[in-house]
Amino acid sequence: MNILVCISSVPDTTTKIKFTSDNKGLDTAGVQFVINPNDEFGLTKALQLKESNGGKVTVINVGLTDTEPVIRKALAIGADDAIRVNAAPTDALFVAKQIAAIAKQNSFDLIICGRESIDYNGGLVPGMIGELLNIPSVSPCTRLEVEGNTAKMDRLIDGGKELVNATLPVVTGAQKGMVNEDELRIPNMRGIMMARSKPLNVVEADGASAATSSDQFTLPPAKGSCKMVSADNVAELVNLLHTEAKVI
Repeated sequence: MNILVCISSVPDTTTKIKFTSDNKGLDTAGVQFVINPNDEFGLTKALQLKESNGGKVTVINVGLTDTEPVIRKALAIGADDAIRVNAAPTDALFVAKQIAAIAKQNSFDLIICGRESIDYNGGLVPGMIGELLNIPSVSPCTRLEVEGNTAKMDRLIDGGKELVNATLPVVTGAQKGMVNEDELRIPNMRGIMMARSKPLNVVEADGASAATSSDQFTLPPAKGSCKMVSADNVAELVNLLHTEAKVI
């Protein structure tokens, strides 16, 4: 089985976000970057499928040289090789076009993405890749099993989940549940040393242009102060809701 896992380099969840002086982008000074958590669930599942069915796991990232430490971590966890498309990931469609272009040059049975990245939370890339390749796309998934030429998945829908079977090749969007957190893998010294010799192929972007642009980023307003009202003082609560909160 030939599996392609799409990974993003995102700020660690504990990072305090700051923007550049012109508010045009993220100030990366002092920021620790990690593999997007949803992508890591997908990578772990890919490695499990490889171990049970045989095959190869390739990771792909659309990014500049600063994403390579995250790619090397994926290799240290157990991916066989990696591709970095040498371009800034300007928007979801641009990223999807780059991944689709690579996929068209190869024969992948399964393409696993995270359901969304934790920086932009767009959730668009899996569906776009499927459309560009004209193959099924199922996201978000909390279960993925492969039997022969069939992928069996649980997809979350409003109010429940949907059991979906699709003939390979297929694109799936992973999230927590596809594997458990205690199944995530931590690179050991042997894996780190082996990652240094694994192929990391850098390719140039296919020339697709971004479909969107961002004019400015701003932080959400700071939370207001909180007033505590005694549980037996209903009159004061009603007065505050009316005069200050203005919700009644």
